[in-house]
Amino acid sequence: MKVLIIEDEHLAARRLQAMLAEIDPAIQVIKIIDSVEEAVDWFRQFPHPELIFMDIMLADGQSFEIFDAVEINAPVIFTTAYDEFAIKAFKVNSIDYLLKPIDQDLLKTALKKFYNNTTSQGNIKQMVESLLANNYKTHEGLSDYKKRFLIKTGDKFIPVSIAEVAYFSFVDKLTFLTTTAQKRYMLDHTLDEIEKLVDPHVFFRLNRQYIAAFSAIKIVHNYFNGKLKVMMAPEVAEGVVVSKERAQLLKSWLNR
Repeated sequence: MKVLIIEDEHLAARRLQAMLAEIDPAIQVIKIIDSVEEAVDWFRQFPHPELIFMDIMLADGQSFEIFDAVEINAPVIFTTAYDEFAIKAFKVNSIDYLLKPIDQDLLKTALKKFYNNTTSQGNIKQMVESLLANNYKTHEGLSDYKKRFLIKTGDKFIPVSIAEVAYFSFVDKLTFLTTTAQKRYMLDHTLDEIEKLVDPHVFFRLNRQYIAAFSAIKIVHNYFNGKLKVMMAPEVAEGVVVSKERAQLLKSWLNR
């Protein structure tokens, strides 16, 4: 089976490719594409694959823009760090929606859906409608997690989507939210409260001072006495130290 991967994180793409090869050696990844623009150009030039794995947030926009530019004649399994696009994903050729870091058992289930349901290109519309009606409920629990924070600053309120959050921190007895755009806002919640509000597939409690999004963790260094030092973006001076007790939990979480 020929598969196309559209993913702008190189390590995530290679990890997905390795997972697919382990699950089914007959799967051939014919191309890894990292942008909306490149994907549109590729679809206009080459025959479509049998299955597409597509990240939603790409370097130059959302992958839904690809569907606006060209007709996609292959089923899609979406991969993303955020659950807020699920309904929109099922309105196109989606047969499943996997949250990063991708769990291998859920990947196997998604491939099983593809093998069981994709009998012909003419059946895609019916298949998607069926999945939307019957299988989306497997993701319903995700709706319990917080989607956004309403930040009060002065006499105004600023809505911040959870997709914009890089990490939460506790500094000088105050709790802050730091965005990927390097903006920092003070919150009324404690980190213990926030840990219960956010999706554990997306956020990890590094220590008593930091809860980080997967996308914010850039490099993890071995530190002394079995500890780890995490380098994040936006940068935290000197990095964030993870205790020996949580070090293996973090590595397992990053490698799911």
